[in-house]
Amino acid sequence: MLPTDQAITSAAKPESLTRREALKLGTASVPLLALALAARSHAALQKLDRPVRIGMIADLHQDVMHDGVQRISAFANAMQKQTLDAVLQLGDFAYPAEKNREVIDRFNGSHKKPLHVIGNHDTDSGHTKAECLEVWGMPSRYYTTDVAGVQLIVLDGNDSGSPTYKGGYPSYIGEEQLAWLEKQLEELAGPIVVVSHQPLAGPAAVDNAEQVQQLLSKAADKVLLAINGHTHIDAIREVEHVRYLHVNSASYYWMGGDYKHTSYPAEVHESHPYIEYTCPYREALFSTLVIDPESLTITLEGSKSEWVGKSPNEMGLKEQNDLDLTKEVSPTISPRKIERS
Repeated sequence: MLPTDQAITSAAKPESLTRREALKLGTASVPLLALALAARSHAALQKLDRPVRIGMIADLHQDVMHDGVQRISAFANAMQKQTLDAVLQLGDFAYPAEKNREVIDRFNGSHKKPLHVIGNHDTDSGHTKAECLEVWGMPSRYYTTDVAGVQLIVLDGNDSGSPTYKGGYPSYIGEEQLAWLEKQLEELAGPIVVVSHQPLAGPAAVDNAEQVQQLLSKAADKVLLAINGHTHIDAIREVEHVRYLHVNSASYYWMGGDYKHTSYPAEVHESHPYIEYTCPYREALFSTLVIDPESLTITLEGSKSEWVGKSPNEMGLKEQNDLDLTKEVSPTISPRKIERS
């Protein structure tokens, strides 16, 4: 986020992982959060031939952070040590510009199937969605793709035209895209995972979240999960038999203008002034999603870091609606296991 925003059991790790990489990919100090997988989705899940693994990273914010190259490199190195079916970045990634070529190439080179979602900040500074498609390598601003039998529906939550728009960045699934989504949910056999940058439920959900939720709940026999970035929190919600997973930022929690402070040496803040609005994570956060048809589980292999400088709690962050500041604002992606009910 930037100033204009409103504000699983871990699999065995390869022996070659360093202590730091092991910490990032999961730690015994982070408790397993077990959640029930809707029984109606079991049949769709059982269509898979084998477990499906997707590496995920959200909200890198290369154009805010001074160390985006190091963070995406940590992700790429960890992903290349796993056997994955795809890698997925959930938006607010890096401007589609030549200056960010190293970051873009590091992500795209981390797997033969790199998948992208357009975030609200990816078109800042005069950049366009068309440039995202061309420079990142996306088929369309919203699309479907098959990942080893799991059908991903990737949405663009940046549509204009919301009847309840109140300023700032658009956060809306427009009528044309909504009709397309309804058609995909009807025609795809499943299992389905729905992916977006802006949440479809919970804090900072798109303006027409209830409309979208109704469509997904109607197809809950096929929809395993909905995944988003954007909020920079570690959270999960459930609406009418569908789980909505908020994947934490790779880089920081956004604090805003009332909490400006320094976390790094003066030269870093001078060259990257937006960092003073954040509470950064010392190391990059990322995760791996595992969808297993045999055990009928969805597992999130989490990661854990620590704050650089003061934490949001130490900064006196004020309570916010529908957000648990003690658990969901944390330099953590909790390991989760969504089990059959």
